[in-house]
Amino acid sequence: MANLETTLFGQKLKSPFVLSSGPLSHSGAALIAASQAGAGAVVTKTISLVRADNPMPHMVLSAPNTLINCEKWSDLEAADWIDREIAVAREGGAVVIGSVGLAPQDVRELAAKVAAAGAHMVEVVSYTEEAMVPMVREARKLVKVPLLAKVSPNWPGVVRTAVECVKAGADGITATDSFGPILRIDVATARPMLGGPFGHGWLSGAAIKPITLRIVSEIAQAVDAPIVGTGGVARGVDALEMLMVGASAVGVCSQPILTGLKAFGRLNRELSQNLDKYGYASPAAAKGVALPHLVDREQKTRLSFDYDPAACNDCHLCVDLCPYGARSLSKDRVMGLDEDKCRHCSFCVSVCASGALGVREGLRNRR
Repeated sequence: MANLETTLFGQKLKSPFVLSSGPLSHSGAALIAASQAGAGAVVTKTISLVRADNPMPHMVLSAPNTLINCEKWSDLEAADWIDREIAVAREGGAVVIGSVGLAPQDVRELAAKVAAAGAHMVEVVSYTEEAMVPMVREARKLVKVPLLAKVSPNWPGVVRTAVECVKAGADGITATDSFGPILRIDVATARPMLGGPFGHGWLSGAAIKPITLRIVSEIAQAVDAPIVGTGGVARGVDALEMLMVGASAVGVCSQPILTGLKAFGRLNRELSQNLDKYGYASPAAAKGVALPHLVDREQKTRLSFDYDPAACNDCHLCVDLCPYGARSLSKDRVMGLDEDKCRHCSFCVSVCASGALGVREGLRNRR
């Protein structure tokens, strides 16, 4: 199987998967648990001068592999992380990324202390786009360890801001964060599902993967710096997509919340299998391979479909869900296609879970 060892800023990681800042990184012991489960690196909850006081409830399942939350930053005091928790995690064998934010004052007071406490890297987090670059510039003056700037999909100029962060001294970019604000209502009570102001929350998990991929790809084409692609990775094939659009490492947060820390072992196995399947010896070998195909023009070539009757499971989704009624499937698994009706949208390929349908040019069973 493919070797998952990854290098980030000269630091060797046993896998490209990084536990992103979130509920599962609430303490040093929690960081050790994620590392032992298979994470290559772990990010602390965001450390601020003011400890968080979270509303209740602040995290609910929204859809398969998708969460909404209004959770804040770390509910530990900054001194707890600096005096104890970072050292605990590092002594337990974890590669620790210290997350610092959310305002310029936090960086001025805490960045150097977090690095001195033993963080292998520091990640700067801002809740406003305007403050991000000045915070990175300040952090660069204060720390010698590698510096990541975490950017948000909610910022209008997210790619431009990422570029400016690198110019200001960031060694790399974490892209991205949760998406929002959004709203869900409990129809039984007519109340919002979350306890924050107006019931608003932030979307994470599988639903935001296409947003993340687009932003990572654009940043990768704009800067020559490592990117920790974060947002929407639930399977090994999702991680491969993230690498292909230019990520050097892959952040995960929602999936291990939804399925437990065993998710890291599964993601490692699935990514290794997918790298093998498509001919990549390592995560680094797959990095950026999709970028040359992201061009500013529409594809107009008619598709050539492949069909493997032996792989067909007779689910008939390709027939039943074709918007144009172009597909047919006989009892003996002979696939029919009415070329006059077919618009070559490839939806039939994307719903074929068994992999019986594919497109000749490109990956089979693209999703």
